[in-house]
Amino acid sequence: MAADLPEVEGCVKFFPFLQHKQQNKSHFVSGKGIIQAYKSGLTLQGNTTSLGRWDFVGSFFFSISAITTIGYGNLSPTTAIARILCIVFALFGIPLNLVVLNRIGQLMLSGVHKCARHLQEKFHWKKAATLLTRTCALVTGLLLFLLLPPLLFSAIEGWTYEEGFYYSFITLSTIGFGDYVIGMNPDRTYPAWYKNVISLWILFGMAWLALVINICINVLENSNDLCQCCKKKRKEAEQNLTDSNKSSTLGLDDVESCTTKDTKPKGPD
Repeated sequence: MAADLPEVEGCVKFFPFLQHKQQNKSHFVSGKGIIQAYKSGLTLQGNTTSLGRWDFVGSFFFSISAITTIGYGNLSPTTAIARILCIVFALFGIPLNLVVLNRIGQLMLSGVHKCARHLQEKFHWKKAATLLTRTCALVTGLLLFLLLPPLLFSAIEGWTYEEGFYYSFITLSTIGFGDYVIGMNPDRTYPAWYKNVISLWILFGMAWLALVINICINVLENSNDLCQCCKKKRKEAEQNLTDSNKSSTLGLDDVESCTTKDTKPKGPD
């Protein structure tokens, strides 16, 4: 966008009434406003995203995006006092949010373990029960947090399924580019519950995704430990085989020495 700024300024220069102070002051201000608007992110082709409003719903959604460190950028404090309060709010809110997400993740993991124990007691399954419950938890999470929400976004926001899935992952992973933000299209009317439900979806979805990432890390660590254990056992087996070969060799030497002693000719009595 910075590379296109000289082109915009050049286009404004082609219209003298936009920059001539004496003839029309309002037109001059409009010309400066065009350049300033372009610097702010508005394009000449049109803009379909409006800035957020500081009503209760918008403020609540801003709070969620702040403490989860998503930070879409569509709504931000503009006064000095508001920025200071935002910093203080984030300093306390982000650690508390991490504690809450960790607690939610532990509750999810505890539910998976309880289901696994129940299957083990009822059907006497061991490894199969753990694998089945983890698979069900993974599939359920994929449906609730990544695969089904894009359908809701398609119906309410008018996005394609791919755009909705992209928004879901970028949001739950806290990347938050800000190119897609819910409830920002001025041409659409949104339900009152919409942003509140999405806020809850973000909290539980982040906890689930963090849990999945932790499980993947544990699997990788366990596989590494398993490889090291296999290498250690192989070395021990090779060492035992070498020791047994040495023992058998020493035993043969003893037998040969004994045989040699027995077959020595006896001297005259």
